[in-house]
Amino acid sequence: MTDGQEVLVERRGPAMLVRLNRPRRRNAINNALLEALTAAIEAVEAEPGVRAAILISSTPGMFCAGGDLIAMAEGEVPRAERIFEGLGRESRAKPWIAAVDGPVMGGGLELALACEMVVATDAATFGVPEPKRGILAAGGGVFRLPRAIPRAVAMEMVLTGRPITAARAYDLGLVNAVVPQGRLLDAALDLVGGVAECAPASVAESLTIARKAHERPEDELWTLARAALARLRLTDDHKEGLAAFAQKRPPVWGR
Repeated sequence: MTDGQEVLVERRGPAMLVRLNRPRRRNAINNALLEALTAAIEAVEAEPGVRAAILISSTPGMFCAGGDLIAMAEGEVPRAERIFEGLGRESRAKPWIAAVDGPVMGGGLELALACEMVVATDAATFGVPEPKRGILAAGGGVFRLPRAIPRAVAMEMVLTGRPITAARAYDLGLVNAVVPQGRLLDAALDLVGGVAECAPASVAESLTIARKAHERPEDELWTLARAALARLRLTDDHKEGLAAFAQKRPPVWGR
């Protein structure tokens, strides 16, 4: 295992693989990793033909051990809000899928929560250990986790630091699928394939509204949905989708 380039980016058909690459620190999050992830988010948005991103480790058996406590102890002030806000920003038009293995702790769990979908190996565990270190999950964990799973379970996780298994995470709806380690990337690519079958404009508009569903009142969401549908009716994606249906053929999206 070698460190060096903190994030490796690879195009795989309609997917962009974004690999965390600090194996000696179990992909712990320091500011250099955050900078590289921020650049990767921008690259995914800018790359034509990329329909979704997969966030995964370059090394099997790990995902992200959370914040780099050694770097913090040495005086580094983490800027974690940049990446969690970057993944969560409303202008992002392409979905992200976290493909996780091994311990998914603290900042690692927050990275997964910032993504739209999560696939996990049966060896993955999920936890919020920050209270055991005198800190808290300030990258979104303390408020995104209670939105993602039942409140009582989320409270237990953020107040005790006790982790849950992948099977428990699946039962709670935190992850989309639990698979053997050798199937992790395939499971994530399958989700990207599903996204790629849909119109890019529809996915972008749906993503924007769906991510607001927990925070905005329903009256506002109705207004947003109507406005989005009106915009979609003016797009080539809309015309192609209807034409393909009428002609009984697969759609050919233009971007």
